[in-house]
Amino acid sequence: MAAPSRPVREGLVVGTIAYAAVAVFYALFDFLAARGPLYTVNQLGRAVFRGARDPASLGMPLPIDATAILLYTALHLAVSLAIGLVVVALVAHSQERPARAPMILVAIIAGFVVTIGAVGFATIPLRAVLPWWSIIVANAVAVMLGARYVMRRYPRAFHDLTDPTG
Repeated sequence: MAAPSRPVREGLVVGTIAYAAVAVFYALFDFLAARGPLYTVNQLGRAVFRGARDPASLGMPLPIDATAILLYTALHLAVSLAIGLVVVALVAHSQERPARAPMILVAIIAGFVVTIGAVGFATIPLRAVLPWWSIIVANAVAVMLGARYVMRRYPRAFHDLTDPTG
């Protein structure tokens, strides 16, 4: 079996970095809110896989639903890996076709905005647990850490993506 191409490997790494960044962010967020490190992921897992959306129950401690947590964790990882693959493919493409780099940067930024909007829209019933600012900050941290890795692998990427002259 052939080894995965460079963009595929790096996309999987970026997705893993982003996944871990968001997971650690919410573990710390929950710890600092004195809710326990799995509170948010437990609520998200219950909402996505059990249909639990009652805002009245959000302030109450709920028993840990290990299945819901594992399913949500798998979903979150899969989505993060997919996003990492797309972003690295776009960055690699910008290296091959620098004239398209500004458009690619717009696509990457739009993807960030759409991701935040999609998560925010999907979690409206959980707003007490998952405030907008936390969605923005968690994703921004993931982007910064992922971008740091990408910029090390593609040293010209930042210049190519931000140079309006192409």
